[in-house]
Amino acid sequence: MTVLIIAREEDAHTRAVVRKIRQIGSEAVVADLSGFPRRDRLSISYLCCGERRFQFTIAGREHDLEEFGAVWWRRPQQPVISGDIAAGAHRMFAANEAGEALYGLWYALEAFWVNDPAKDHVAHRKIMQLRVAQDCGFVLPDTLITNDTGRARGFIDRHGYRNVVYKSFSALEEAWRETRVLRTDEIALLDYVQYAPVIFQEYIEAEYDLRITVVGDEIFPAAIYSQQTSYPVDFRMDMANARICPAELPDQIQTRLRDFMGRLGLQYGAIDMRLRPDGEYVFLEINPAGQWLFVEEVTGQPIAESLARLLIAGEIRR
Repeated sequence: MTVLIIAREEDAHTRAVVRKIRQIGSEAVVADLSGFPRRDRLSISYLCCGERRFQFTIAGREHDLEEFGAVWWRRPQQPVISGDIAAGAHRMFAANEAGEALYGLWYALEAFWVNDPAKDHVAHRKIMQLRVAQDCGFVLPDTLITNDTGRARGFIDRHGYRNVVYKSFSALEEAWRETRVLRTDEIALLDYVQYAPVIFQEYIEAEYDLRITVVGDEIFPAAIYSQQTSYPVDFRMDMANARICPAELPDQIQTRLRDFMGRLGLQYGAIDMRLRPDGEYVFLEINPAGQWLFVEEVTGQPIAESLARLLIAGEIRR
């Protein structure tokens, strides 16, 4: 049995899961979509009598994609258009056509997905995440998402600027944007909110942060003592100095997590929460393709093996 993994070959998380899949006795093929359409070749055929073929050349080897019963939608790369196409409009057209072909292929492929690309796309939207989390009964920080300067100022006045954090919808490696506590000198910059919406939230004091990795029905909670680091607002900024250890969650929180994942239609997710000093759990966000290797390496929680077994089980069920 073979699992298809949509990711970069050099991705450490991909390599960890591939190792576990092979140890269990199955195989995995990694497809880096940045090789399409420059290098990799795609052919989709609909033939008579209900026959069809989805053929994709990956790293020089042709595969019939319907042979894969399970697919891990890890972190897909964008198609890269050949430099032979010079005109901007032509490059845009080629990129759009390549993307349409790939997404049509994924939606047509009958497989067990971790996660389904369409559901993964929706689940990445932070506004949607917060609505579903609220519907599941999670406590949320008081939140305002706006490009209205007046509403932004009202939110800050209500909480006090020292008790307000702000963050963006996305953070790229090229332009990293951590969660920040609003500073006095930044209040004068609030008029710039009109140019792009900003996420404002009340600052949540923490006993510790929680990175909760959910794989199918399994839940792996880890406590991250961000308050003991140089940047207690966002544990990602000083993770090397953060103490991380396995944590336990109340049954009620675990039930809500499974309900949350079910409503989003996800098999995998990395969820960030905070435990207040008074014992209340506060939901922050979910990353449907979030990192977990840093947790496994410190806590020993078998997340890679859990992912491998989930994918193989999906292959078998098909």
